[in-house]
Amino acid sequence: MTTLTTDHSPLGVEDNPWAAQAARFEYAATKLNLDKGLWKILSHPIREVTVYIPVQMDNGTIEVFTGYRVQHSIARGPAKGGIRFSPEVNIDEVRALAAWMTWKCAVVNIPFGGAKGGIICDPKKMSMGELERMTRRFTAELIEIIGPEKDVPAPDVNTNEQVMAWMMDTYSMHMRQTVTAVVTGKPINIGGSRGRREATGRGVMISANQALLKLGMKPESTRVVIQGFGNVGSFAALLMHQQGYKVVGIAEWDGGLHNANGIDIPALFEWKKGNGTIHGFPEAERAISEELLISPCEMLVPAATESVITAANADKIRAKVIVEGANGPTTPGADDILNDNKVFVVPDILANAGGVTTSYFEWVQDRQGYFWKEAFVNSELEHIMVESFNEVVRYAETHKVNNRIAAYMLAIDRVAYTIRQRGLYA
Repeated sequence: MTTLTTDHSPLGVEDNPWAAQAARFEYAATKLNLDKGLWKILSHPIREVTVYIPVQMDNGTIEVFTGYRVQHSIARGPAKGGIRFSPEVNIDEVRALAAWMTWKCAVVNIPFGGAKGGIICDPKKMSMGELERMTRRFTAELIEIIGPEKDVPAPDVNTNEQVMAWMMDTYSMHMRQTVTAVVTGKPINIGGSRGRREATGRGVMISANQALLKLGMKPESTRVVIQGFGNVGSFAALLMHQQGYKVVGIAEWDGGLHNANGIDIPALFEWKKGNGTIHGFPEAERAISEELLISPCEMLVPAATESVITAANADKIRAKVIVEGANGPTTPGADDILNDNKVFVVPDILANAGGVTTSYFEWVQDRQGYFWKEAFVNSELEHIMVESFNEVVRYAETHKVNNRIAAYMLAIDRVAYTIRQRGLYA
């Protein structure tokens, strides 16, 4: 059990996402006076699978990759969560991400539990053939625990529509029938949903709009720094630019860009598409990413990886609002500092829930065999995100906690209520 200090700041969790998740869970569960039996159930995943994946490489050698799938909860419905390919994948990270998915689905009140998966590899050094063979073997190893009624994977870091197509095809071959609903985030022509690719970034933009509305601010007078220009960060930047926000900084892992007058995001979007990088973009100055995080702005959007806002830099952040596009970008040690500095934080399990919400829409469409227009997808997403934002803020004000703890309390309460109703620990 993670130890909490008297001021509720966790010890030893700055660089461990599972410990960070557990610390927030324990504090929220304490505020809820959660039943000890339910506490024990929700403190642990229900299943962890480790697989070792032999892959013939293009040069004829055999490599064995380690893969994980963790299912945290299936109390409210099938497990749901992404697959990431990265050298940094580890079991604690996957556990944490699976738990965050449970809370995320409950915050936006969709009928899924939480799961996550990953393979330790460097996809940048692998060919398409190697990635396909690895993905198909990984899927085959998980065949008994995934499926439309069991566990529905989706894209995450370094995975995409093509990876989901390979997973769907492999699963379908084993089932001897086409099963489009086994994964989400697929290409549209094989059962994907319109609007899914932009959905997480769109959810971030909707959350940002609601935060400004709450605080009496306007997009036109809001300078934004976005950390990460992958799928989430790039679409959040593009959509926020269209709403009138002034995006002044983009921070990537290998350096960033800055323009005090605002970056032309559509032009940068096209530049990256053509060049594979943001660097060299002529209409902004090169900047140090770590400095961009603490540069003058009204809004900061961390949209890359975990643990970028820490106890070491939180006090230097000048943004009035943080909208978390990534999972776990803020450590528990940073939370207290941001709270003391009255920074309005839209937590990850709310702000980036647009992706899983639209994945839910895709799953529904696949099962119905009827596909929605993009405008309908986007309007339904906005309705859910706005309603969820308002519920979290009300919970925070009622219980006198910050938005993150309020989101956890709301989510834990919903999952615990379902477990009690079902009698899953009787």
